[in-house]
Amino acid sequence: MALTLRTNTTTRASTALVLTALLAAGCAQGADDKSAPAGSPPSATPHGYVEGAKESAEQQSRLLLGDPGSGDTRVLDLITGEAHTTADVAGATRLASDGRFGYFDTPRGTHVVDTGAWTVDHGDHVHYYRAAIRDVGDLPVGPRAEVRSDATVTAVTGRDGRTRLYDRTELEHGEVPSARTLAGVHSGPVVPYEEHLLALTGDGRSTKLTVYDREGGRVAAPDAECEEPRGDAVTRRGLVLGCADGALLVSAADGAFTAERIPYGEEVPAKERATAFRHRAGSDTLTAPAGDRAVWVLDVTDRTWKRVETGPVVAANTAGEGSALLVLETDGALHGYDIATGRETSTTEPLTAAPRKTGAGGPVIEVDRSRAYVNDPAGKRVYEVDYNDGLRIARTFDLDIEPRLMTETGR
Repeated sequence: MALTLRTNTTTRASTALVLTALLAAGCAQGADDKSAPAGSPPSATPHGYVEGAKESAEQQSRLLLGDPGSGDTRVLDLITGEAHTTADVAGATRLASDGRFGYFDTPRGTHVVDTGAWTVDHGDHVHYYRAAIRDVGDLPVGPRAEVRSDATVTAVTGRDGRTRLYDRTELEHGEVPSARTLAGVHSGPVVPYEEHLLALTGDGRSTKLTVYDREGGRVAAPDAECEEPRGDAVTRRGLVLGCADGALLVSAADGAFTAERIPYGEEVPAKERATAFRHRAGSDTLTAPAGDRAVWVLDVTDRTWKRVETGPVVAANTAGEGSALLVLETDGALHGYDIATGRETSTTEPLTAAPRKTGAGGPVIEVDRSRAYVNDPAGKRVYEVDYNDGLRIARTFDLDIEPRLMTETGR
């Protein structure tokens, strides 16, 4: 396996220095805790300590990659450039992530891989961790299950609408824990959010928002409906659900939930609705294909939709406010668009050979704070793109598998 390195690391190095300072400042708050007895010895367990993990000053980004044809999987460490082999996962059709764990959707269930990289966000500061990469095992659910997770619970909803809840902290120990079943049948995934579980119940066309506590008891919820729900994303502003007339934003404050509609503001044909959201972790700007030749950009902060006309869309994403809309098109090139004007501002040479249009197993775009990543299955490589520098190809990672499935962790 070869790694082609074509970049300088000035930006990441500078970022690391800044983050080191921020990290020190954030954790220094504990040293100033006036509740601590005067003269107490310093704690042997620093703030943010996680057993078995090493804390770092820089985000520990990794890519989990899967080749459904061979069953081969790899974890590509974007700090060291090393690719690590993990257990074979045959027949995987989809791959999801909660920022640390990868969930391969297979005919025999959902296979879990711990990529050993994650971020703990305390609001005013964050902690970055790295640990050993390890195979966890299979969650005994049927194929096409939807997996959603937060720091403490992983909710797996099968095609029959039944949801099983797993203690995520036990997954961190490398074991598949026993599950408990959430009562009721749900239309789409159950999403852990703000110490609760958010779900839609109904016949699949007209559904109603339902909120459970972590024990499975129903709690007060807004009288909100979502017609023909498809697509969801958790942002800092709340949970976004894709509905026939636009989006439903569900937020929480002081334990009380509210729901707000964000309509398209125009008639949108069913085939041009936003049904699959992608965004940078921590960003409130979402993207979704709007048919074959356009992309929706949903600004959750401003509660606005923007339709950007593009070429034929394979995949789309953006880093958020002030950044370009990134679109991989059927010419194999990555195109950058100004979200405000819709004008194309930059493009690359073809990165992939005749990629097929949007769908499982095709190229995707992952975005973090400074780079974007595009997988090229046929070329057995992943491109690292500096989206702040005219879509410059910063690094190219050559692999020994066809990375048809890809997700980024450590965020």
